[in-house]
Amino acid sequence: MSKGKIGVLIEDHFDQTEFEKFNEFFPKNGYEIEYLSHLWGNKELHFDSNPDNGVIGAHVTVSTEIDDVSPLDYKGILLIGAYATDRLRYQANPRKGEPNQAPAVIFLRNAVAEPNLKIGTICHSLWLFCADKELLKGKKVTCAHNIICDVENAGADVVFEGDQTAELVIDGNLITGKHPGMTDRFMEVFLNEIEKN
Repeated sequence: MSKGKIGVLIEDHFDQTEFEKFNEFFPKNGYEIEYLSHLWGNKELHFDSNPDNGVIGAHVTVSTEIDDVSPLDYKGILLIGAYATDRLRYQANPRKGEPNQAPAVIFLRNAVAEPNLKIGTICHSLWLFCADKELLKGKKVTCAHNIICDVENAGADVVFEGDQTAELVIDGNLITGKHPGMTDRFMEVFLNEIEKN
């Protein structure tokens, strides 16, 4: 019997390691994985992972339009790493002075507003939070080294351990992981956090 669904925001160029591990770990622990994206009026879209060693090894078909679901439909929300979340913050017609209105950013604003809903990010996926400075302001987080400047410019406090960003940080309902190499630990902590509720 399912314990509920975990919504994973995804687009092209997602991290293959995280994708494969999410698909194994969460169902094994009783949770369904549902991939969410903006489908641009299509019934479904097909996305590919980043190439590992030059080979695109993972593919996903997404049929859940992010505009049609609520964060509260899920036990937790995950943002997959690599370049997927950069693509998710694209908006066709930005307006000067107006906050980002990409469907995934609107969904994330609604998710952040729910104090008991756990949100997990790993590696580059904090990029989606960077689309609106109100989403990260004052939060303690970790991330890939090459997006530290983006995350700090969005108002977050990047936690360090020595001369490296921390492996994993929990601040309220936000769980952030540094890179795909610690996906196993990240998933265990995320599972523990969502099962506290």
